[in-house]
Parts: sequence; structure tokens; C-alpha cells
Amino acid sequence: MALELIKNDREIEALKPGLKRLNDGAGLYLLPFAKGLTHYWRLDYVFEGRRKTLSLGVYPNTGLSDARKKAAEALANLSTGVDPSSVRKVRRQQLLEKSEAEARELKGLLPLNCFEETARRWFSVKEGQWMYTYSSKVLRRLELHAFPLLGAMPMASISPSKILEVCRRVEDNDTLETAHRLREHCSAVFRFAIVEGENLRDPCIEVKDALKRPPVRHFSAVTKPDMLAELLRAIENYRGSFVVRSALQLAPMLMVRPGELRLAGWEEFDLDNQLWYVPSIRMKRTKEEKLNGQPHFVPLPRQAVDVLEALFLRTGPTGQLFPAEGRAGRFMSENTLNAALRAMGYSGDMVTAHGFRATARTLVVEVLQYPESVVEMQLAHAVKDANGTAYNRTEFVRKRIEMMQSWADYLEDLRLGRNTAGHPVLPTFQPVTRRSSAISGSPSAIQADTQLRQ
Repeated sequence: MALELIKNDREIEALKPGLKRLNDGAGLYLLPFAKGLTHYWRLDYVFEGRRKTLSLGVYPNTGLSDARKKAAEALANLSTGVDPSSVRKVRRQQLLEKSEAEARELKGLLPLNCFEETARRWFSVKEGQWMYTYSSKVLRRLELHAFPLLGAMPMASISPSKILEVCRRVEDNDTLETAHRLREHCSAVFRFAIVEGENLRDPCIEVKDALKRPPVRHFSAVTKPDMLAELLRAIENYRGSFVVRSALQLAPMLMVRPGELRLAGWEEFDLDNQLWYVPSIRMKRTKEEKLNGQPHFVPLPRQAVDVLEALFLRTGPTGQLFPAEGRAGRFMSENTLNAALRAMGYSGDMVTAHGFRATARTLVVEVLQYPESVVEMQLAHAVKDANGTAYNRTEFVRKRIEMMQSWADYLEDLRLGRNTAGHPVLPTFQPVTRRSSAISGSPSAIQADTQLRQ
């Protein structure tokens, strides 16, 4: 370092009050007796045209040689275009983070900005927006599959290959859909960290196409009228409990989800006016809509009212339409209707309780020729038209009442074998090659061929 005007530490120790500054050269100097008896080392420098001062410590904790080393290091940074003050701030931040990390470790807490710590903070923000049945599944997936491998890793160190490794372990158990959902959860955690200010990129983006695509599964449903007629007759002749048979009779008619039906309470029904209002909390909606949305209106056709009137005599006092047999206060199990269908000889590949909705969706449009928008509204599906939300602003009340009665009448006619509705049926396929072979074997074809040869 240039100059070194201060001879040694003895010169500093011999200083008397009254001296304002002791220069060592190249911007390094000592402020003696500042704030009492303390001496402070300072370094003045110019960065990008601005004069700045850097504190280098307190004498005697920082001696003359130490101060010169610190000044030389700062000036070396300055010569490479780096502001020594910025270097100081970075080091302080690193020391602070290290101290905080050690303190968290002593308390048994996760390191800041590791994957699990960030994921749990993300989950605490999102949890209130979800129903518990969904949020518990999200957290469970992360705890089972992501945290064991990624939990302690800093977010910035997680690569796409690491995310792929986590998802592939799930794939190996033939749970392809879970692997894709896990990737989506991890991606949400990274996006959360990014908007919080972390200098990251989402490594989950590249992983999507590297995962096996899960097969698209639909609930098995009967959509052929003759098979539906047999099924309706089988339900009518079901020899299980009266409550289960009633539920099976209503399921095809009312177009509701099995959970919306089996958890129904009698206070939701007005049989005199043929009305059922399914509470919003039981519908397939967002948490906000479940808590504050309007109930779903289900017009009750005459046939449904007849079934409900008979059922009310059995289960009305319980308050539940479908109480569990022998288990007071409990609803019928979610597997009961499917189990009853299996007992009647219908496998899961043939029909499911939820599949009755697909049956209605298909036949009400194709056979009864009601508009898709009306059917979708009755199914409680989100529907958009050219204007985006017109179908959501109207209930189509009259049309839905008419449609539900027409659908119940159609089902009754099928069951009783008196259906007269025209069903779209394709003719039997006849390849045109059959016509060619018939022509080639005819006498006139043989004669024409002989003439051509001559």
C-alpha cells in the first residue's frame, strides 16, 4: 500500500486529544478520540464519480497492520470495478444468514429458503382457500414424496433432473396421475418463491413432457337405450334394502353426483312443490363458492316425488334420506350404490353410480333433443357461451323443470317397454367391395369381359 505515513502502533498510542485526523495515505486514516477515547479507522475512496467512506474497525481491536490489509483489499476490489461497500454488505448478509441458520437449527427449525420451508409457507397461504379434503391430500403428497428428497435442499440448487427423480419414484408405483399432481404442487412452490423475490426459475416446467401420461378415465355409463331399459328393470326388482333401492331409483333421474344424493337431508326437500335445493357446501365448487354460493336447484319429476314420498315414511324421522343401516346418525356409505350394482351383475366396466350423469348427458341431448346448455346447467357444470358467462347468469328454470319431467317419463317408458322415442341408429355397414364381387360373378359381367378381350 502506498505511503504508510503512520510509523507504528506506538505513534497511535501516544496521541493526545485535539488531533482531528491521523493520515496513513491512499485514503486510509484514523479518527482519534471519536466518541470519547475510541479511535476509528476510515477509508475514503471514489466510486463511479461519488466520494464514499468505508469503516475499517476500531483501534486497538483493529491494529495498524490489520487496517492496512483491509484497506488494500478494498482498493483491490475498487480496481476491478467493484464497490467495497457492496462487498461489505454482502458479507454482512452472509454472516447474518449463517447466524440465523445456526439459530434455527438449534431450535429444530428448517433452514430458510430450503424446499420444505418454502413449501410449508406456500401451503399456509393456500390452505385457507381449499376445503380440508383437498388441502390434506396436497400436504400428504408433499410429505410422502417430495420432502424426503427435496426438503432440506436450497431452492436454488434443485434442478429439473431432481424433480424428475422425485416424480419417477411415484411413477414406479403405477400412480401416474399422482406423479403429475406432485409436479404441479412443486411448480406452485417455485412460483411462490419467485414472486417473493427469490432469484429462481421453475425447474418443473421441463419435467412435464418427461412423465408418462396417465390414461383418461371416464365413469362407466350405459348410453344404449336397450341396455338402460334392462338396468332400470333390474333396479326396480332389486331385492336389497328399501333405502338402497330408493337411491338407485333416484340416481338415474336426478342427474346429481352420488355424494350430493347420499348425503341429502329431508330439510332440503319440498315435495309438495317438487323442489330440491342441494346446499352449496355439498357441491363440487371452490371453497369460497361452497361457503357463500347459492344452492343448486333440482326440479323433482313426478316419479321422483313418488319414490321420495315412500322413502319419507321410512327415514323421515331420522332427517337423513339414506341413513346407514344399523348405524344411527351415519349416512349411507359412498360405496353402497356401486356395491348394489355389482350385486345385480353390473361390473365397474359397465356402469357406476356416477356414470348415470353421463347417461343423462348423452340421451337427453341426443334423444330428447334438449339444448346442451340446459343439461349442463342441471349437471352443475360451468358453462360458457360466446359472451363468456351468459349461461351462468340464468337458471333456465322453466326449461329445466320441463326437461327433468321429460327425462323421468323417458326412463319410465324404457323400463316398462313402451318407449316410442326415436333413437339415432346407424345402418349396418356394407363395404362397397361386396358390390364389386357380386358384379364380377354375374353373367352380364362375364359377357362384357369377353367382349373386351376380343
